[in-house]
Amino acid sequence: MKKLTILLASVATPTFAASGPFFSMQNPEFMVLVGFILFLALLAYLKVPGLLGGMLDKRSDGIKSELNEAKALHEEAQTILASYERKQKEVQEQANRIVEAAKAEAQNAAAEAKEDLKHSIKRRLAAAEDQIVSAQASAVKEVRDSAIVVAVAAANDVIASQMSAASGNALIEDAIKDVADKLH
Repeated sequence: MKKLTILLASVATPTFAASGPFFSMQNPEFMVLVGFILFLALLAYLKVPGLLGGMLDKRSDGIKSELNEAKALHEEAQTILASYERKQKEVQEQANRIVEAAKAEAQNAAAEAKEDLKHSIKRRLAAAEDQIVSAQASAVKEVRDSAIVVAVAAANDVIASQMSAASGNALIEDAIKDVADKLH
């Protein structure tokens, strides 16, 4: 079937359909050729190839400008990206410096607080020792005062029980003389 279709298609070509000389107005193939040449001449006369070329050049220029714009945008984006990466690196370095400074400051503050605590403990110990000494002195004074009071009371009792009225008057007179001698 395919062979028969190919054979009929080759037999039905316009060359076999026309009879007579080729350069005749009666030959349809010649007339198609003349019409085609006239059509091409008309297109050339109307400068259609130049217009098509201009349109293609214009389209080409538009594409080139878009490509150049895209390239410029790409370069600008690369520049901005590099700038942001540089800024990010600087910010990271600054953050690292801040962290290191904070660590150093915290260590210094801890050392200072430790020293302050030592001084505070020393002051409190000294104050506690002073209070202990003061309490001891106060206790010793109280004991002495109590001892004096007890001794005076005991002496008073002893003197009162052993002394007569005449010897008491003599003692008072002697005391008055001692005071008078010491005052003059």
